[in-house]
Amino acid sequence: MKISGKNDIFQMLVAVKTNRHKRSRFDEIFVEGIESIKQAMASPHVVLKKIIYRNFSALSDWAKKVIQNGAFPERVEMTEDLYRELSDKDEPAEIMITLACRKTPLEEAPLGAKPFIVVFDRPSDRGNLGSLIRSANAFGVDLLVTLGHGVDVFEPKVIRSSLGAVFRTRIAHAQSMAELERWLGRLKRETGLAVVGTDSSGETTPGEAALRPPVVLVIGNEAKGMSVGLKALADRLVRIPMRGDVNSLNAACAGSILLWEIFNSISH
Repeated sequence: MKISGKNDIFQMLVAVKTNRHKRSRFDEIFVEGIESIKQAMASPHVVLKKIIYRNFSALSDWAKKVIQNGAFPERVEMTEDLYRELSDKDEPAEIMITLACRKTPLEEAPLGAKPFIVVFDRPSDRGNLGSLIRSANAFGVDLLVTLGHGVDVFEPKVIRSSLGAVFRTRIAHAQSMAELERWLGRLKRETGLAVVGTDSSGETTPGEAALRPPVVLVIGNEAKGMSVGLKALADRLVRIPMRGDVNSLNAACAGSILLWEIFNSISH
């Protein structure tokens, strides 16, 4: 279809891009950025829906091939001004897409005998969440769980910050501490995993703790850190030794360091 005005299709695209409730209602997620699009198209966990572009004749051979290969059931060609308005970028990429991708229900997440899990408590920064998802994918995390009310993993900035890893990483959500506690209790009984919290006042360092699966690494909220309830669930708290003048790290940076520590223990 071709659109030249702000019709229902354009309004729907704006809605799923900017509103998490509309994303849920339409079961549609907006994606831009070539790497994110490539990761989404390669993922077995998504259902491709719309491909959006302008001036087909001016597109690269790659973009034309993506449009014509039949993977997207709906093609939307729009005018230059509408396309630029829809994009977040000063220089938009050749194509944008929409897709469906659901989070894994917590109790249905497939996990092995030695699971490697990360829990992010009430993430509030889109860039932080996207970066942590990217690190989780890089270091072989089996499942990333978001807890409580926080940023939606399918917001455009989270997707871009993850470089599309959000579509290649198994992600679940726990609505409440009670739900998380029940689930962790079952996993502890079944696998003997350790729940490791992260805090600048932790009693041990990653090296001393000898972190390795089966393990759940808990990353606290960016502003408030780990909640009292999460600290009570943790078997131990670890801190990252620092030499500089600051006394804490960005949540995604701290999480990435600790995920590497666990990954390194597996590799060796």
